[in-house]
Amino acid sequence: MLKRLILAISALCCLQTACAEQPKDFKVFREMDATNAPANIAVGADGRIFMSTHLAYGPPHKIVEVMPDGSFEPYPKAEFFPEINAVLGAIVDRDGIFWFLDTIWGKDGMGRVIGWDTKNEKLYKIFHIPRPLIYDNFILNDMAVDRDNNAIYIAETASDTTSAILVLDIDTGLVRRVLEGSKVTTPEDKQMIIRGKPLTMQGNDAKVGINPITIDDQNEYVYFAPMTSTALYRVKTADLLDKTLDNAALEARVERYADKPMSDGITIDSEGNVYISDIANSALGVITTDRKYTQLFQDDNILDWVEGFANAGDAGIYATANKLHRSPAFNNEQPTPNQFYIIQFEPLAHATLGR
Repeated sequence: MLKRLILAISALCCLQTACAEQPKDFKVFREMDATNAPANIAVGADGRIFMSTHLAYGPPHKIVEVMPDGSFEPYPKAEFFPEINAVLGAIVDRDGIFWFLDTIWGKDGMGRVIGWDTKNEKLYKIFHIPRPLIYDNFILNDMAVDRDNNAIYIAETASDTTSAILVLDIDTGLVRRVLEGSKVTTPEDKQMIIRGKPLTMQGNDAKVGINPITIDDQNEYVYFAPMTSTALYRVKTADLLDKTLDNAALEARVERYADKPMSDGITIDSEGNVYISDIANSALGVITTDRKYTQLFQDDNILDWVEGFANAGDAGIYATANKLHRSPAFNNEQPTPNQFYIIQFEPLAHATLGR
């Protein structure tokens, strides 16, 4: 009898521990219409929340601050020349610098990495990324900011054969284009099926290169993947920063880390659990440190194409959902979506800021 009682208590403790390790359900933090259709999201140490809006829906403001009262204020309150055009990637680093990526197309197209000082409300730095570091087809899509090494690692989605990572030195402005056309940055030859329907761009099957990218708590590894891919990769920051490595040598140091779903955004917590969108299933999940993927939350409406994540310390993780597969940029379904969300959830471990 005593033995059975001990076993029962042990089983109960294991059950309680397992339950404690599972995130609670997500909650809707904000709901919005196409005026502020969300792209990526960024959170500062002071709790301020910033969001890029998605060019696929043509919102009037490219970046907004999500105010405590639920409103959205254009941000920053400054003029840029050329005007800010199309912003996706957005991160507030540990020093309160809000970094965002601006993609400007056309004959004189260029990319810009803009750092805005949120503490003093003034420009911190601006870097221009011209040709030949970019081509006619390019998108500065997402990034990981590494203030230990004063570097930014940018997912440059480009075409399905020229996707690459841009390595930016914050101190000098030097930009290097690495892993262009690599199997780790370009899409797999697979069809993306979203809610049972093939994802198309301009009438063709969408095959999208590197997009999700993040950096671990120690700034030791950068995790990244093509969107059209079943693999998550990682590479040491020391290798990305090593100017002596050519593309072949650098690719040899990239590790296939885990299987993943077709995905847009990712982030990572202090213990190395990687949170990732699951766009085929209107869900988001986690790749734990045993390198196994588990779906955490699923909702056909609210989690319809989760795009961006932002770690918010004790406030957990925020994520944006924008129904992008139904937008004019992709399948152009009618009617065009007009209901979008920011969600919030508690991660398995502390959500270190700057990711």
